[in-house]
Amino acid sequence: MVTRALSALGGLAERAVAPLGAVADEIPFQRRSLAEVAHRPWPLPDRPWLMGQTWHDLLFAHWAVPEERIHRLLPPQLAPQLYDGSAWIGITPFVVSGLRLRGTPPLPWLSRFPELNVRTYVEVDGKRGIYFFSLDTARRAAVLAARRAYRVPYFHARMRTSRTATEVRFESTRIDPSGPSAGFRAAYRPTGTRTDDSLARWLAERYCLYVVDERGTVLRGDIHHAPWPLELADGEVVAQAMATPLGVHLEGPPHLSYSRRQDVVLWSLAAA
Repeated sequence: MVTRALSALGGLAERAVAPLGAVADEIPFQRRSLAEVAHRPWPLPDRPWLMGQTWHDLLFAHWAVPEERIHRLLPPQLAPQLYDGSAWIGITPFVVSGLRLRGTPPLPWLSRFPELNVRTYVEVDGKRGIYFFSLDTARRAAVLAARRAYRVPYFHARMRTSRTATEVRFESTRIDPSGPSAGFRAAYRPTGTRTDDSLARWLAERYCLYVVDERGTVLRGDIHHAPWPLELADGEVVAQAMATPLGVHLEGPPHLSYSRRQDVVLWSLAAA
């Protein structure tokens, strides 16, 4: 009864903030994503979503890594998912905007910031998802909130981003004393060519994240968005310092793809 009441209140609050979409277009686009579900590999959760975000200028940079190197980094409850016999490590820089809880508007300054994550891919009960090794952001409040809500290894970093008509530049230096030093630098460009490359799709189309809590329980956080509008990308990526704390060497040029914008809603963690 209480859960249904809170859900109803959340729904009313979400409708109440809808007019703000005229000045914060993230609100209607995040909500509109829920109308497009045919591409999903499993149904939407049957409970209200928790948070909306909009991601801009996201680069997917991926390297093939021997399975055993990733396996030893994962909790024993999880195993790396393979493509063409290899595990994959991804490093993804982007800018978050429109960050908000369901039923609330995005707050100026707090709701927009750069972010960088290091990830690999796992599957639990047929649901392919993301496992994060680290996430860095320039907003300290986001670090504290995400650590509490999603139990993921967020770190505070000094970041700088810029964008021209043709190129995105992104720099990050971790300054959080609770984590190992790490840094990243890239200048990347979409080529303007849309791609449905099978590997790019396999890496990008992930509709949940996984964490393992202190009791060894696997938890899933569902994610929803439209199919990724992926373009081929090129650029210069200096990323080894993000993988060094994991004991992983990034060999060769990365597989690159790019998305200009993605509007997303996320659910709270639940047992997988």
